[in-house]
Amino acid sequence: MTTMTETSARFREFKMPDVGEGLTEAEILKWFVQPGDTVTDGQVVCEVETAKAAVELPIPFDGVVHELRFPEGTTVDVGQVIIAIDVAPGSGDAPAPAAAAPVQEPAAEPEAEAEPKGRTPVLVGYGVAESSTKRRPRKGAAAAPEAAAVAAAVQAELNGHGAPAAPTPAPAVPVQGGRPLAKPPVRKLAKDLGIDLATVVPTGKDGIITREDVHAAVAPAAPEAPAAVASPVAPAPAVAEAPAVASDSARETRIPVKGVRKAIAQAMVGSAFTAPHVTEFVTVDVTRTMKLVAELKEDKDMAGVRVNPLLVIAKALLVAIKRNPEVNAAWDEANQEIVQKHYVNLGIAAATPRGLIVPNIKDAHDKTLPQLAEALGELVTTARDGKTSPAAMAGGTVTITNVGVFGVDTGTPILNPGESAILAVGAIKLQPWVHKGKVKPRQVTTLALSFDHRLVDGELGSKVLADVAAILEQPKRLITWA
Repeated sequence: MTTMTETSARFREFKMPDVGEGLTEAEILKWFVQPGDTVTDGQVVCEVETAKAAVELPIPFDGVVHELRFPEGTTVDVGQVIIAIDVAPGSGDAPAPAAAAPVQEPAAEPEAEAEPKGRTPVLVGYGVAESSTKRRPRKGAAAAPEAAAVAAAVQAELNGHGAPAAPTPAPAVPVQGGRPLAKPPVRKLAKDLGIDLATVVPTGKDGIITREDVHAAVAPAAPEAPAAVASPVAPAPAVAEAPAVASDSARETRIPVKGVRKAIAQAMVGSAFTAPHVTEFVTVDVTRTMKLVAELKEDKDMAGVRVNPLLVIAKALLVAIKRNPEVNAAWDEANQEIVQKHYVNLGIAAATPRGLIVPNIKDAHDKTLPQLAEALGELVTTARDGKTSPAAMAGGTVTITNVGVFGVDTGTPILNPGESAILAVGAIKLQPWVHKGKVKPRQVTTLALSFDHRLVDGELGSKVLADVAAILEQPKRLITWA
């Protein structure tokens, strides 16, 4: 028989790491291994999504997968064990895993009983009690026992027991950290069925809600027919209401806000209500810039890199920052200081299937035009593939967002948190324009520069925007001003 010491030495656990800067949780998107698979040091075992990006996690040791602790789609706190590896397979009979497959519910009850007195137990899949940022507060949580009692009475009626004159109050639903106890698959089932777990009467061991409890709670919702007991003519309205419920679900789709989308929402709200935004606009003739782009595409020094108007616009912004370095700064609220940056990490807003992300090109101010083109190409490709790392999105100083690719003339962009300015580039269109005293068709675009008015006053912001416009109108200034 394998002893506990041998077991603990034989099996190694891999915990959810902090794959970003201070991130507290990540969602398991996909497992690439299953129990019984052989893994080697450095092999990717799963893909997780944090608040910043999707990241692949490699295992740091060799062995055979013994247990996957969480199924796909589960949000796991940093530091929780997600996989157990048998590093000495064949050395003896291994204990049966608590969760042999991603969809199997982990055995959590023994861990709860073993917790020392005075400490709230943390059951696998239930989260940490003091956490208050991961889930939305439930409406009417204080009324959960009453709701459970009503649900029990309705269920009894539907089961044919009749409406009791004085129903026995249902016991209070046990909660962990302010929410009912239920394992991840059960929580997902309740979510899919639209059931609030606070209204479900638990029948499982130690007050844990089971699948059967959730299915039982669905029954009252199907025929809203407690009214049928009170009135003999109620069945007809109940039948009439059924299509309305189906119609509502067909007309609306609810998408949980998590991962990158959740981070975007929080960052944009924080930025909009923290930094006093000012946006200025300028419309500019970029015909010469478009000619330069066409020439660069044929230049042998630019072979193998992607050349487009964004490349020249990015270079123009870098030159404008060099001429007006005070714009490249950050606001230190704690110390009430303006922190001027002597480097430019140029952010490029990228639309991806997971939402908007803003990776940045480190030390963009030091790059030549071919180097900048190469960095832009790698940034865009990585973002579209969903492989942008959290580090690539940290430390930006100014950003460019190209809304013109969607045919939009311009907009009022919101600052990326911690940055001083963001330049929006509109669609480049052929328009009538006065050129050398005559109206001619010219390539024209509109630029919008939003900046933090705590750091950048109107004069400075205007100079930066005017410099970018002047370079795009006369690209030779890239040489004379650089």
